[in-house]
Amino acid sequence: MLRVTEIKLPLEHEPDAMLPALAARLGVDPATILRYAVAKRGNDARRKNAIQLVYAVDVTLAPDVEQDALARLAGDAHVRPSPDTSYRFPVLAPAGWSPAEGDRPVVIGAGPCGLLAALILAQMGLRPIIVERGKAVRERTKDTWALWRKSVLTPESNVQFGEGGAGTFSDGKLYSRIKDPRHLGRKVLVEFVKAGAPDDILTEAHPHIGTFRLVTMVMSMRETIEKLGGEYRFGTRVDDFEIATAADGERRLAALHLSDGTRLPARHVIMAVGHSARDTFEVLYDRGVHIEAKPFAIGVRIEHPQNLIDVARYGACAKHPALGPAAYSLAHQCSNGRAVYSFCMCPGGRVVAAASEPGRVVTNGMSQYSRAEFNANSGLVVDITPERDFPGHPLAGVALQRHWEERAFIAGGSTYQAPGQTVGDFLAGRPSTALGAITPSYQPGVMPTSLDECLPDFVIAALREALPVFGRQMAGYDHPDVVMTGVETRTSSPVRITRGKDFQSLNTRGLYPAGEGAGYAGGILSAAVDGIRVAEALAAELLG
Repeated sequence: MLRVTEIKLPLEHEPDAMLPALAARLGVDPATILRYAVAKRGNDARRKNAIQLVYAVDVTLAPDVEQDALARLAGDAHVRPSPDTSYRFPVLAPAGWSPAEGDRPVVIGAGPCGLLAALILAQMGLRPIIVERGKAVRERTKDTWALWRKSVLTPESNVQFGEGGAGTFSDGKLYSRIKDPRHLGRKVLVEFVKAGAPDDILTEAHPHIGTFRLVTMVMSMRETIEKLGGEYRFGTRVDDFEIATAADGERRLAALHLSDGTRLPARHVIMAVGHSARDTFEVLYDRGVHIEAKPFAIGVRIEHPQNLIDVARYGACAKHPALGPAAYSLAHQCSNGRAVYSFCMCPGGRVVAAASEPGRVVTNGMSQYSRAEFNANSGLVVDITPERDFPGHPLAGVALQRHWEERAFIAGGSTYQAPGQTVGDFLAGRPSTALGAITPSYQPGVMPTSLDECLPDFVIAALREALPVFGRQMAGYDHPDVVMTGVETRTSSPVRITRGKDFQSLNTRGLYPAGEGAGYAGGILSAAVDGIRVAEALAAELLG
């Protein structure tokens, strides 16, 4: 079978246009094409008056014809043997496996990374214990809505903490730029489809699920893990790590001390706590686990009418059913040396309250599968680095996040309303006293003010330089009524819990830092892939 990429067809092409296009591309008689299947579909909208659909297609030819085509097109990077994307377990527990005390693997955190790590361990026969500080996803959803509707924050059950992790209340994007030679991303998508995700995530170039479907999918995957012998402990936070030091100085994890007062013997633990588990980072640091500060980004959420983005990206083809609501990606290198870029863009979505600590305001973006809300939103953020912006301590980035989240809470009126400002007022350097024609979607509400009070001066300066640039690249992007809501601080983890090639902590055996919280992923798919890789490493170590 051959994988043929970059097959471009008109937006309005007929269903039977693919066969002759493939035959022409391969230089074969259409009759020799035995079958074909679309592996991936995207679009090329660089020319708005001639948008094309772009396909990658798996093609089965008659055997002699296939060998001839491969030989003739040997120098063509877009014609190659189809990759084998099937998943194979590197190890499996023997039948009747009975672990010694402390050998049953533990996964801390039930977000995308922990979920896939637990699933793989369960499928290998290792019956993991999943310890999650938050609630099961249905109960967690109620607590999350309580913040949005009633300004009531539950610190252990919110957008950041609980079954499904922060990705549950997001756009549910399922694409990544990570190198994935083993096609572990495909394993993730296949498992998601088994759990109820739409089939099109297997073929869309930029697939997404949306919040409501993520909720039911996460519940289904939990049921699968439990049927395979896994055990969930919700509402249970890891408060301490018991580490034994051998005579030769080697440190090894021995047990976890849990918030319910119990001690859980554990010598094989995957740390998949997510980027907001600040108290856990502090405990790890206090226990001497190797941890370091890492770069991240801070800024605002910016909202436009989705129709404006559709027209700017697709022109007269806006609203075409084959295109869906338009997304965008923008970046600008500023004169002050800072990079400004769009982050986690959510077509047809809403800005949500994502705080996890009292007295702080945090924003994030969310969409449903339909992406049918009136506004588009995106993070508009500025890069920051430990060396330049928060030197001196591994947890200094956490302190920086907290500082600006507290400032945003005060600027919003100390009620979990978020501070907001129109682009027109922001560029003019004056506080907003009212908002314009664009209604912000953030709940429990937006307080018109000045974002200068909620972000560092260099971030404000970079945003003021970048917005007119983006307006020239995308008509209407810097319209005076466009709304910016602060603050976006949880773009990625402010720390890295460093690990070696064996995926274990550099100085604590048995501890496997993983996913976004450990600084090794960014987004649902890359975190899930990292969860698989770490689970495989743990299983190989455990089973010898």
